Parts: sequence; structure tokens; C-alpha cells
Amino acid sequence: MTTTEIKTNDRTTAPATTVRSNPAAARLDFAKTAPKVFRAVIGLDAAARQGLDPALVELVQIRASHLNRCAYCLHMHTTDARKAGESEDRLHMVAVWQEAEHFFTDRERSALALTDAVTRIGDAGVPDEVYDRAAAHFTEEELAHLLALILTINTWNRIALSTAKRAGTDER
Repeated sequence: MTTTEIKTNDRTTAPATTVRSNPAAARLDFAKTAPKVFRAVIGLDAAARQGLDPALVELVQIRASHLNRCAYCLHMHTTDARKAGESEDRLHMVAVWQEAEHFFTDRERSALALTDAVTRIGDAGVPDEVYDRAAAHFTEEELAHLLALILTINTWNRIALSTAKRAGTDER
């Protein structure tokens, strides 16, 4: 394995990233090795989605997957979003949602901002203004489900990245 540092912009660098020297080497199959844990995450995922607009669910999952650099989940959720009728324009704009305001509703933008804050929680926690903005667009129950959805996709991203899942190999 080798370690590299990735320049993310003119001022900062991302933490060192480990690159697999043999990406074809198999890692454990999480679903088969820890089936109870896998089923529990599936249950959390299903419960989190309840009461949320399916299009919003996919946007949140796509955004977190962008931030976490999870190609496996990004491929899966953009594919699911397309099947559900999401437009290519909106899918392309999720990565730059803050600069593409007119592509997303206020409700969607508040959910994407919350996704950013929760996914990057170590940077500064979840700022009050981000939480309050989301709370203004969602009922308490919806907000709890949205938070659970964000937590779940971050869990899935970490499972896929840790086990080196390859984009385009989704077996669903």
C-alpha cells in the first residue's frame, strides 16, 4: 500500500489517502461476514426513509457519497435516482448545490446543507444556522428521519470504502 496526499484547493490538502496497491485483491464480504450487523443497518436505512420524499432521499445519499468519495454508493444512488425519474441536470449539480441554487428547492437545499454539516461533523459540528434552516423546512419527525438517513448513508459509505467495494458491482 502507498500513501499519497491529495491537494484539494490552493490553501488546503486532504488527509493522507491510502491507495491500494492491488485493487483487485478481495476484502471481506461484510454482508456475509457480519449478517446481523448488515441487516441492522438495512433496517435503520429502511426506517430512516419513512416519510421522506424518495427524490430527497437520493439527493442526500448522493451528496454524502460525494463528500465521502464513495464511488460504489455514488454509482448506486445516481442509478437509483435516474430510475426514479431524477433529471441528469440535477444529478450533475448535487456536487455543487450551493452554486446551483435554482436547481433545488429551499427544502432540498436545507437538507443538503445538513448533509454537508453532519457528514463533515468533525470540522465544526453542526452549526445552529444549518440545523435551524432544516428545522424550518421539516417537521420534527421528518428532521429525525433526515438525520437518521444522513447517519445511515455515512455508515454505508464507510462500509463500502473499508471493504473496497467497486463502483458498478451493486448486486441489488
